[in-house]
Order: sequence, then structure tokens, then C-alpha cells
Amino acid sequence: MRIGQVIGTVTLSHAHPALRAGTFKIVVPFNLEQLQARKAPKREALIALDPYGAGEGSLVAFSEGPEAAQPFRPELKPLDASVAVVLDHVELGPLPNRKEKTT
Repeated sequence: MRIGQVIGTVTLSHAHPALRAGTFKIVVPFNLEQLQARKAPKREALIALDPYGAGEGSLVAFSEGPEAAQPFRPELKPLDASVAVVLDHVELGPLPNRKEKTT
């Protein structure tokens, strides 16, 4: 699961019947440095099904790949990404020092 920011909505004229449970949002993923610095994400956007109604500028946690369709079982949906939660606030503490493994 990753964190991203909603930057827009996709409007469809026709949709697969299994995908009418939400709207499609344009989401730009954050990397760790952007989250720590509270900078706007600057990466390639993706489209995610949003069953929760996140607005433009909202922070969301989203899943990709097969995990994106898991919440909709037993009826699998043709999804590559879905919003799992709308976030109110993200707080990051200091990262632990990572030691290199030697073998």
C-alpha cells in the first residue's frame, strides 16, 4: 500500500457494471522524501477506483495489482489500483538507522 494525493477525477461515458461502486480518481504517489518534507508529489499519476469519495487534494492510501481487487471479493473487479482509505493526517517519526548486512 502506498500514499498519494488526489489531483483530479476521471469522467467516464460508459463503465464496466462491476465498477459502478465508486468514481475514478487521478492519484499521484508520494515517495518517502516527499512525505518527510511535506512536498507535493512529483511522479507519474495513476488512476484508482475510489469508493469513499476523496476530494481533490485529499491524501489517500491505495493498493495496486491483485490486492486492489481483494476488497470486492467474491466478485473480482477489473482493477489495477483502488483507494483503501482517505487519510486525515500523516505523521512520520525519525527513521531508524539501517545497518548494512555483512555475510
